[in-house]
Amino acid sequence: MQNFEFHNPTKIVFGSATIPRLADLVPGDARVLILCGGASAEKNGTLAEVRTALGERLVQEFGGIEPNPTYETLMHAVEQVRREKLDFLLAVGGGSVIDGSKFVAAAVNFPADPWEILLSHGQQVASALPFGTVLTLPATGSEMNSGSVITRRATQAKLAFMSPHVFPQFSILDPTRTYTLPPQQIANGVVDAYVHIIEQYLTYPVGGMAQDRFAEGLLQTLIEIGPQALATPDDADVRANLMWVATLALNGLIGSGVPQDWATHMIGHELTVAHGIEHARTLAIVLPSLLNVQRADKRAKLLQYAARVWQITSGDEEQRIDEAINRTAQFFESLGVKTRLADYGLARAAIDPLLAQLEAHGMTAIGEHQNIDLPVSRKILEGAL
Repeated sequence: MQNFEFHNPTKIVFGSATIPRLADLVPGDARVLILCGGASAEKNGTLAEVRTALGERLVQEFGGIEPNPTYETLMHAVEQVRREKLDFLLAVGGGSVIDGSKFVAAAVNFPADPWEILLSHGQQVASALPFGTVLTLPATGSEMNSGSVITRRATQAKLAFMSPHVFPQFSILDPTRTYTLPPQQIANGVVDAYVHIIEQYLTYPVGGMAQDRFAEGLLQTLIEIGPQALATPDDADVRANLMWVATLALNGLIGSGVPQDWATHMIGHELTVAHGIEHARTLAIVLPSLLNVQRADKRAKLLQYAARVWQITSGDEEQRIDEAINRTAQFFESLGVKTRLADYGLARAAIDPLLAQLEAHGMTAIGEHQNIDLPVSRKILEGAL
């Protein structure tokens, strides 16, 4: 196991009827900006409950943060915070709203062009406004990590940054807030969490026994509860477990001391920017093909994955690897998430522009060995046709 440090300062407040805890969690003299996305948080009463919990504090709101939060939209929020001298952010929504809030928190007092935050992948961030979250969609794990992904429409760039300054101070996780989500969003959340785990687990062995078993347990839990979350949307136990697994999938714990991949995400980001495909669905397209192309590098962990997660023990090694990859794609398909580029109307002609975007964004040596160059990315995309 590799040397590592693990630090996560986010306080989790989990369970039903926890939004009133905002009265204690947000400083009494805070000047608050609530950030949200579309109209769902208003329609289902979440925003009304948040406003009540914040009481007499000065509170303003900023809505319209997109499913893939854009730099252009978020800079309006930055301007509002600066103009109104607000000093505490509260993200009410899913991962996109939380990611956007992290950028706003880092950008308000950033001394240069805030886009440099993304270009430097967060290395230039020296401070950020404090913020908390009220999670309404289990998927990204952004509620308990220090990462964010932002899109700039003008240049078709979707870039990530991380900084220890943008951990949420707290996150309220109330599973009952997920009951009214559309099935497509729940399916996307399951896939997103699943691939987050895979990116930290399915690399090569380094003797991280606890991390491996933890990751495998989370994967098996998603396989079990994913279909249930769609079939019984008001099952409290299922939704609670889904919300908690999605948080644990990317709070830094299972990735500590082990190599990580993230090439599926990097290639998937370009599909979202170029073609508007939802983030989780790009992951479902890319991952099975990537595992197939990278099977030599990932051989030992693919066999472990086959045996421990899918209980595949018969057949020769190549057959077991094939079956594990096929079962992964079938799981995504069983949730209604398609796994081929053709399912989204894309053919071979789409590949060269995607490779050009990868090159433009410096994604020419990705994966746990940094050996996924543009020719390998081409093979992955061709395998996903």
